[in-house]
Amino acid sequence: MTTAPATDLAAASHPGAGAPATPPASPRRRRRTLKRALIAAALALGLTAGGGYLWVDATSEVKVTGSAACTAVTATGTGTGSGDRDAVCAVLSSLTAAWGAADADAYGALFTQDATYTTYVGTHYQGRADITEAHRALFGGFVKGTQLADSILGIRFLGPDAAVVTSRGDTYTGGRPEELSKVQTYALTREGDGRWRIAAFQNTQRQAVMEKVSFLLSPGTVPGAEK
Repeated sequence: MTTAPATDLAAASHPGAGAPATPPASPRRRRRTLKRALIAAALALGLTAGGGYLWVDATSEVKVTGSAACTAVTATGTGTGSGDRDAVCAVLSSLTAAWGAADADAYGALFTQDATYTTYVGTHYQGRADITEAHRALFGGFVKGTQLADSILGIRFLGPDAAVVTSRGDTYTGGRPEELSKVQTYALTREGDGRWRIAAFQNTQRQAVMEKVSFLLSPGTVPGAEK
């Protein structure tokens, strides 16, 4: 009887013992594998974040959009009548018309001599002359050819000669936008000549996604009208 060689018996007792060992991955290959894993993780995270952003953006609509017809808004406060509301609305209508006509002088004339004007980017103008000259430059540059749109949220009289108007607004070309991206506050006063003029204006860009996130994280910050 033929006896198997000792080396064959050892291989049979330990399967795979005779196979060559797999060489360890080179540092270059390990780096490449790690890089691919990181890229895949970053893509997955990016898609998740992007989807989340789109969802938040799509669900950040406001309920209170205001009225495009200023004279349809019921004014609150004391010492006024519908005639005062209409006079205040006429100022805002003239403001829109002056903007559309790119008439800086007509635009500035709707403000008091010492009016303040703060834009949504934080630029602050002091006085009618400052406001007029800034818009002369704007009408020939950044906002050339645009129109103004607004939607009145409220008109509140603080007495017979002072009123606060809050609105949503935006600039546009072509068709009027359905959603107005800014929130604005006008303080108006009736001056000695009997005419109403704007004494202060504040314009704020609505950050829809940031607003929605803050509402989700802190529900108590949701305005009563938006609940």
